[in-house]
Amino acid sequence: MSLYVLMKVLESAPSRYDRGIRILTLGAVDGAYDRLTSQVEKGQRVLDIGCGTGALTLRAAGKGAIVKGIDVNSQMLEIAQTRLDEAGLSQNVRFCEMGVAELGCEQTSCYDVVMSGLCFSELSGDELTYTLKEIKRILKPGGLLLIADEVTPKSVLKRVFNRLIRCPLAAITYLITQTTTHAVKDLAEKIEEAGFLIGSVRLNWLEDFIELTARNPGG
Repeated sequence: MSLYVLMKVLESAPSRYDRGIRILTLGAVDGAYDRLTSQVEKGQRVLDIGCGTGALTLRAAGKGAIVKGIDVNSQMLEIAQTRLDEAGLSQNVRFCEMGVAELGCEQTSCYDVVMSGLCFSELSGDELTYTLKEIKRILKPGGLLLIADEVTPKSVLKRVFNRLIRCPLAAITYLITQTTTHAVKDLAEKIEEAGFLIGSVRLNWLEDFIELTARNPGG
């Protein structure tokens, strides 16, 4: 690959992010986001962690929610803002360039819903533990946690099959987006250990992509 082509890939990575993620998840991500955000209601305060190009944010805003989207990538936030402006939904959305380490700045019990798509798989173990602790703090009692992400299959056979399929897909995704993710092991168990009540868990046939809903006890 020539240096020019490589630079063009790097420069255009944020705009290609959604395409790459669809490849990596074998198209599962769009349906998952639709199902998860179907539970968002008009007027609710929603936080989208790792909002990227705004896929979840746009859906929640379309439901009439008041959404704050956070991400560390300013280029992705610019794309997200453009999409919201084009959809006429920006009046109820605010984007902030920040990461999970700054969740401590959020007020306690201030959100009805916290959601995240393919962000937890980019965090270290310690970062995930901290993030779940902070989500529990900032969610209102009875508040809803919505997650879509890559997970490690529990079956040995499916883990082997997953690696055979995922390696080339991950390589293609990286070439397109310059990003990739790392499947989270025992995500549902980690969320339970953080004190949430699991509502529903949906896995794809390979058991490597999860849609999860949980509630903060007390509501």
